[in-house]
Amino acid sequence: MKSKEIIEKLDRLIPNPKCPLEYSKDYELLMAVMLSAQSTDDRVNSVTKELFKFDLNDLADLDPSIIEEIIKPVGTQKRKTEYIKKIASSLLKDHDGHVPNDRDYIEKLPGVGHKTCNVVLSELYGVPSLAVDTHVTRVSKRLDLAEETDDVLEIERKLCEFFPRESWSKIHVQLVLFGRYTCKANNPLCESCPFNTGICKKTRHK
Repeated sequence: MKSKEIIEKLDRLIPNPKCPLEYSKDYELLMAVMLSAQSTDDRVNSVTKELFKFDLNDLADLDPSIIEEIIKPVGTQKRKTEYIKKIASSLLKDHDGHVPNDRDYIEKLPGVGHKTCNVVLSELYGVPSLAVDTHVTRVSKRLDLAEETDDVLEIERKLCEFFPRESWSKIHVQLVLFGRYTCKANNPLCESCPFNTGICKKTRHK
């Protein structure tokens, strides 16, 4: 199946994909994506409703125990609290509290890696990026766009070669949502899946 066909099917299934993380400020998105590591977006959204009642200055100065208690549901709260405080301090010191359109700077922030940076730059600045999380990984392998042994960087490379650059940001969110609600890890909705006619490895071997 060609990239155009996959794009068309995803456009019909998820025509207006939106970032599932809730935020109103640029640094809130950055912190929310960081918090989503080893957690779910729903859980992150539930804790950031409380966390983001504090502004960036508050977060930089707040007693760590207060942040830890708020973000406890997302796991590894001590480490993530340290990241939150350091990110807040760095943004205030270096960029007046704003997240810059600067990949090198963002990727050097504590707790922020390549995938998080891809999401942030794509969502905030429209930079063509294709972040690979667990959902994108699973869907890519099932649709034969990647090998079972490929790591996230190799999957990203293959997807970026396969899909047109102008589609990367949109296709990323579509693949995430498709993986979460249709091509689920357990009990995927194969009967209603637009890719159940030969391309998907899972249905092909049934």
